[in-house]
Amino acid sequence: MPSPAPVALVADAVGLGYHGHPVVHEATVELRRGAVTALVGPNGSGKSTLLRALARLHAPDLGQVRFADGRSVWAIPAKELAREVTLLTQDRPIPLGVTVADVVGYGRHPYRSAGWTLGGERDADSPRAVARAMELTGVTAMADRPVDELSGGERQRVWLASCLAQDTGVLLLDEPTNHLDLRYQAELLDLVEDLAHDHGVAVGVVLHDLNQAAAVADHVVLLDGGRVVAAGPAVEVLTEQRLSAAYGLPVQVWTDADGVVHTLPVRRRRLATAS
Repeated sequence: MPSPAPVALVADAVGLGYHGHPVVHEATVELRRGAVTALVGPNGSGKSTLLRALARLHAPDLGQVRFADGRSVWAIPAKELAREVTLLTQDRPIPLGVTVADVVGYGRHPYRSAGWTLGGERDADSPRAVARAMELTGVTAMADRPVDELSGGERQRVWLASCLAQDTGVLLLDEPTNHLDLRYQAELLDLVEDLAHDHGVAVGVVLHDLNQAAAVADHVVLLDGGRVVAAGPAVEVLTEQRLSAAYGLPVQVWTDADGVVHTLPVRRRRLATAS
C-alpha cells in the first residue's frame, strides 16, 4: 500500500460557532498534497463553516488550523497566506463592467507589490498564470466580456479561474458545481482531480452531491451535527447505515464494477408504494 501523501493543512480538533452558539465540535480534518478531500453531510452540519476556518475566515473557539510545519494560519501575514491557500466561496459579488480577464487577474494580487496599479504590472508571472487559469476553466474566449453579462455558470468558472491564477498549494472549494450544467460539472470535477493528482495541489471541497464526492474524492469526511462521524475512503465512509442516520431517511448504497460508490435516497412515496 502506498504511503499517504504529505499533509498540507490541518484543522486540529477545532470548535467553531456563531455568537456563542457551537456549530462545529472538535473536528479534525487533514488536507494532503496531491489528494482531494470532500466534506459532506446534511444542511447545518458545519461543512462550510469548517472550510471557512481552513481559509482563516472563521476563528476557532477551540483547537487550531495550521500548516504541516506547525505554523498557525493566524500567525502569518494575510498576503503570505493568500500565496498558499485560496477559497472559492458560494456567493461572490458581481462587479459591474469589469472584464473576465481583469477578474481572473485579481487572483494575482498576493504577488503584486504595494505600489501596483492596473496600469503598471509588477508581477512577471501574471500573464502566464492568468492565461493558464482561463484555459483550464474554458473561459479564454470570454476574456473581453463584462462579468455581469455572463450566466451564473459562466461566472462560476470565472471565479474558479481567479482562484487558479492565485497559484496556491491549497485550494478550497465550497459547492463549486452550483449553477453548472452537467457538462461543466463533469469538467470541473475532472479539473479538480487534475489539480490534485497531476499538480500536487491539496484540494478541500464541500459537496452536497454524494455521488460527485464519491467519484472525485480520495478522502471523504462525513459531518453530522457539527461532528466528524466518519473519515476515509468513500467506500468506507458512505455506508447505508451512516448516511441514513445522518440524513434522516433511508439511503441505498452500492458500488459499481469500477469500485465507485453510488447513493440513492429512498423517497417517502417510493417507500409507500413498496409497502
